[in-house]
Amino acid sequence: MARFGLTAKGVVYCLVGILAFMAAFEIGGKSEQGSDKSGVFQFILEQSYGRILLAIIALGLLCYTIWRFIQAFKDTENKGDNAKGIGVRIRYAFSGVVYGALAYYAAQLVLGNGGGSNGDSRQSLARELLQQPFGQWLVGIVAVGTAIAGFHQIYLAISDKYKKKVQGTGLKHEAEAMMIRAGKIGYIARGIVWLIIAYLFLKAAMNSNPKEAGGSGSAFQFLENSSYGSYLLGAVAIGLIFYGVFMFMRARYQVINVS
Repeated sequence: MARFGLTAKGVVYCLVGILAFMAAFEIGGKSEQGSDKSGVFQFILEQSYGRILLAIIALGLLCYTIWRFIQAFKDTENKGDNAKGIGVRIRYAFSGVVYGALAYYAAQLVLGNGGGSNGDSRQSLARELLQQPFGQWLVGIVAVGTAIAGFHQIYLAISDKYKKKVQGTGLKHEAEAMMIRAGKIGYIARGIVWLIIAYLFLKAAMNSNPKEAGGSGSAFQFLENSSYGSYLLGAVAIGLIFYGVFMFMRARYQVINVS
């Protein structure tokens, strides 16, 4: 399940990167908003045998979700029960929730449901939170949590801690070096996207306007609208493709602990 899930995640990120790159340089009429994960699912659905392909992706994401929950609750990575270990396991569980939601959305599209919804799920989340007591603070907390996740991705890249997932695989030095380079660029690109999403949530909290929040599609649009936007978005898109490639490599070579 772990290897199948990592492969499905790699496919999704590679397609996100490809569509974002096409949007950056106006190739094939692609837009930034159509380059997020829901846009990728729609893209897959429109291909030959798209429903079958999307069903396979949905199943893979479900497997990834289950693996993350096993890591969190069975502590297969031996993170322990201290504060640091609990924090890591909570991160695993949160990852499982996120990819479980993606698997559910993909399954709904396969079954012919949900395809007419074009709303941004993060805008919906911000809208729901703002309607609660202390809503602006709640959205602000989401912004801070998202920013922490983004900085953590960049920290993994800069500190080289991500190398643990692929080192000692028995690969030739050149292949391992390629994996490490792809992972570093990919984690930095992913961190940048998370930080932009955090900034958008912070704006939504400060202005009490859920329309200012957004997901990866809004982050891509933010990059595109900045100075040298096409080049910035293109660079991040290539980084996300590298992240997807790194997931393929993890699926093939990472040691998966099962007990």
